Amino acid sequence: MTTLKTRVLVGVMVLGTLLTGPLASACPFCSAVSQTLRQEMEVMDAVVIATALQSDLTRNADTGEVKMRIETVLKGGEHVEVGQTVTAVYFGDVAKGRRFMLSGVDPRDMQWSCLPLTPKSEKYLESITQLADKEPSQRLLFYYDYLQDEDSMLSRDAYDEFATTPYEEIRKIESALDHDALVSWIQDPEMSPERKRMYLTLLGICGGEEDLPMLESMLRSTQKSSRSGLDALIACYLTLGGEKGLAVIDELFLENQQASYADTYAAIMALRFHGSEGGVIARSALVPSLHHILERPDLADLVIPDLARWNDWSQIARIKQLFLDADAENNWVRVPAVNYLRACPKPEAAEAIKELEKVDPDSVRRANTFFAVPKPSANVKPVAQ
Repeated sequence: MTTLKTRVLVGVMVLGTLLTGPLASACPFCSAVSQTLRQEMEVMDAVVIATALQSDLTRNADTGEVKMRIETVLKGGEHVEVGQTVTAVYFGDVAKGRRFMLSGVDPRDMQWSCLPLTPKSEKYLESITQLADKEPSQRLLFYYDYLQDEDSMLSRDAYDEFATTPYEEIRKIESALDHDALVSWIQDPEMSPERKRMYLTLLGICGGEEDLPMLESMLRSTQKSSRSGLDALIACYLTLGGEKGLAVIDELFLENQQASYADTYAAIMALRFHGSEGGVIARSALVPSLHHILERPDLADLVIPDLARWNDWSQIARIKQLFLDADAENNWVRVPAVNYLRACPKPEAAEAIKELEKVDPDSVRRANTFFAVPKPSANVKPVAQ
């Protein structure tokens, strides 16, 4: 049984989806940890590489101020110049000659933030500057080589660049992806769920049917590490297995009423991806899988908006019955049910709303007052196989 708190949180997410439709998203199952170095540089007035002229022994220990000499100007040449001495605040360890990336704002009184550099990260920064005007897919070719770099700053930045890049752009680098390396990373039990999601997304782009036994084994595993990043794992399995892969997903997560809420929700997210940007499985093949969730009244509201956006009007009677059967334990299903019927162009949907208004006029009024009529989302362009 799901908790009320969980239901409210998910309800907010579903509401956003219902009102806005699918967004032009970044990597579908990746979440950026922080702003990337490239993005940070874009919003700064000046970005430079500088050398510390003082050490812990000679700098101002009370204020943290350190005098530094600008060696390279990456951005903002109209404000600063090579050889100029500036003062920055840094409370970490400082040795004379240590190199830093300084990011400055307010040219009239430049305030600098400091990032310590190694020779490798300094070269990385210089490369970023040269890539700034390139197409996203071209930049990814550079960042791909740093995804598993030993320097955590570089590997994190590379991950965040992938996480903020649209899926259609990531697909363009298919030929550069190392299939065997991705499989190795995915099978690493120490791999973080966030990175595993990304690598599964990449495997979906460059993998093939030969990967399906491994992926199905992970789906059926009882080991937590094998099933981490489950939404991306399911999406990858369906990308490579196509429509015939739905039978396994239905069996394990959608038709199976004993599947946990988290697992079922992961499967729903994977199907949403395929219905919005996957380009491999037709929506007409996906909706029967979502119909299984209508048999679970405590979860049905999760998929009703998807059925409306995907123009599946075959469930009018079932959704009407969900409204009528709802009680205090799952009455949240009533507003999504009304919205589905409002969006449906069939006359029987309008008749159903009139009947339901007699049962619970407040829910019908809330749907009409706080929700726009759900709009169908555009069909997904098939991916060339």
